[in-house]
Amino acid sequence: MEVIAYLASAFIGISLGLIGGGGSILTVPVLVYLFGIAPLLATSYSLFIVGSTSLIGAVNNYREGQVNLKAALFFGAASIVTVFATRKLIIPAIPEKLFTIAGHTITSALATMVFFGVLMLTASISMIRSKHDDAQEQECKDCIKFFKLLGYGIAIGLVTGLLGAGGGFLLIPALVLLLKLPMKKAVGTSLLIIALNSLIGFAGDLGHFQIHWKFLLSVSAIAITGLLAGNLISKRIPGSGLKKAFGWFVLFMGIYIILKEFLK
Repeated sequence: MEVIAYLASAFIGISLGLIGGGGSILTVPVLVYLFGIAPLLATSYSLFIVGSTSLIGAVNNYREGQVNLKAALFFGAASIVTVFATRKLIIPAIPEKLFTIAGHTITSALATMVFFGVLMLTASISMIRSKHDDAQEQECKDCIKFFKLLGYGIAIGLVTGLLGAGGGFLLIPALVLLLKLPMKKAVGTSLLIIALNSLIGFAGDLGHFQIHWKFLLSVSAIAITGLLAGNLISKRIPGSGLKKAFGWFVLFMGIYIILKEFLK
């Protein structure tokens, strides 16, 4: 099982390198189901793994001109503050047992994973239904406005903080559909936003969790290796293909997580 877990860790990076997201979608389930880590601690570890891996990917994409700094700054301005506050103030205050329905206790761990799955299903639909192809993708310079993105940035920050997710599965649809960024530039921009959100969020966790640094750094190193491989593969695949693949990937992962939690 441990070998499978480490192979899955490499796929975290491959996902980030290919589609600029999905890494956190994989990271939390891998940590919980394969490594046996408690969900709340897994969200913290996920922030570091996804954040450090995304940072390497963002630097590579910036060198290739595939990062929109203005979009990253506007999203980040709202989301970074939100994610730090969420990890520092809200997460420590969440009780282990939330409430009881018909004799069944709903725990914070169950709620975290189900909420994760529902968001994934919602985000996948817009990407699967999108009909734009590479030839139609034109970057919209006038679409990037601070106040337009403020609310969405706060929402991304809240999701990142609560779920330990970098938010790529929500960022990619926003960057492509709202800001009209070409898919490959959306990937690079998403990686930068994810890196900032995740690493700031992890900083908010310091002092709340006991961190196993050797394990965390080893998984991060494997994920970074996967990301470099994913970057090479992405150069051979058109943006429209990546967009559809991302949508279906998120859809199936969302269904799996929800079924896994309710069939325990």
